[in-house]
Amino acid sequence: MKKRIDLTEGNIYEKLFKLAVPIMLTSFLQMAYNMMDMYWLGNYDSSGEAVSAAGTAGFFSWFGFAFILLAKIGAEVKVSQSIGQKRFEDTKKYIKSAIQIILALGVFYTLVILIFKKDFIGFFNIEDEIINKMAVDYLGIIAFGLIFYFINPVFTAIFNGSGDSTTPLIMNFTGLILNMILDPLMINGIGPFSEMGVSGAALATIISQSVVTIAFIMAIKLSKKGKTLFNGVNILSRIEVSHMRDILIIGAPVAFQSGLFTFFSMTIGRIISGIDPVGIGVQKVGSQIESLSWMTAGGFQTALSAFVGQNYGAKKWDRIYKGYLSALSIVAVFGIGVTCTLIFGAEPIFKAFISDEEPLRMGIVYLRILGLSQLFMCVEITTAGAFNGLGKTFVPSLVSIIFTGARVPAAYILSKYTALGIEGVWWSISMSSMFKGVVLVSLFSILLMRRPEVGIDKIKAYFNKNKREKISA
Repeated sequence: MKKRIDLTEGNIYEKLFKLAVPIMLTSFLQMAYNMMDMYWLGNYDSSGEAVSAAGTAGFFSWFGFAFILLAKIGAEVKVSQSIGQKRFEDTKKYIKSAIQIILALGVFYTLVILIFKKDFIGFFNIEDEIINKMAVDYLGIIAFGLIFYFINPVFTAIFNGSGDSTTPLIMNFTGLILNMILDPLMINGIGPFSEMGVSGAALATIISQSVVTIAFIMAIKLSKKGKTLFNGVNILSRIEVSHMRDILIIGAPVAFQSGLFTFFSMTIGRIISGIDPVGIGVQKVGSQIESLSWMTAGGFQTALSAFVGQNYGAKKWDRIYKGYLSALSIVAVFGIGVTCTLIFGAEPIFKAFISDEEPLRMGIVYLRILGLSQLFMCVEITTAGAFNGLGKTFVPSLVSIIFTGARVPAAYILSKYTALGIEGVWWSISMSSMFKGVVLVSLFSILLMRRPEVGIDKIKAYFNKNKREKISA
């Protein structure tokens, strides 16, 4: 395990950045995957129908992420904690168990999607038959690549938990480049490809994801880091029941939260489709733009989870609270910057994806309303990483479920019984993010103040020290 980053020693800012930056770039690559699809589909069909179809079907890839999190979060936490405890044989057992879990879940979800794809799309009650057909076609093709979609985040989590966030970045970058090449060719029918529209976007995605999986396997077989981390891991050997249970116990709250989050989002999508079906496409594009902030915060969430996990395993609480406060100060500055960008740059940003007058107008309003909540969303996501590193995944999951669930009645009431219309939906999403940020940061602060190793005095001393350093600088 010599090639990992030891997060229990050294400068905290340096270690967080060294781990977080590749994770953030990896997240941006995933965002770029989705945005490439939206960009080329928006240019292929300026009416927004193709984007709406892909956005509707995309809810089920998103829902599948709940299954991924069962293995991903548990692997991330247990790999980091076992490394911090220097129990490397346990690390390998956790790696094997995570891969066994995700392969089983991937096969299961693939079969479910293939059998029920028409019923799933029918949930949205979209009256436009063209959008319906394109959505079913897109979902049917994506299903065949779900096994790659499932296993890549778990490989990423294992490397991240060990302190190596560079390898996943390289692997995912390979997939992005291929997707960027294939998208315009397969959507528009350029060169040897026939024009496939929405189906072309789906096919380009699964080809790219499969290449990422192959790249991970090659890195494991050929690189020193991969060999060190995976040496002796045999996924065909017997199941380690206790290690698998540990992973599932930690991952279950986050997976349940993610599944409910997607269900709530799908219900909101149904409310939107009842007002204006094109609104689904607008929300899809808008959320991809907005993901600039939650992908960045997600990078620090994962880095902080590994950082807290290793230091929790090493029983170094002084580094835990300093690491949390350091990460929070970084994402807070970033969140404010994204807020300003979305509010004042909404029109040119959204116009790059959809140019028709009505979807553009709707998209500008979406970005400005959601822009108000970016700071709160960033600190919420980052704080969830700190809870995860301690193995306390239940707390952030419960907070998210309560306030995300509140979006559904709020969206219905504000859109149906006020003059806001579809804008009421956007406000319900933004306001719930604000509440989640305030509540979760408050809860983790209380946890820190109650720990005998930390306490309010040490936290005050940390802030006073930083204040004096800034004044002297």
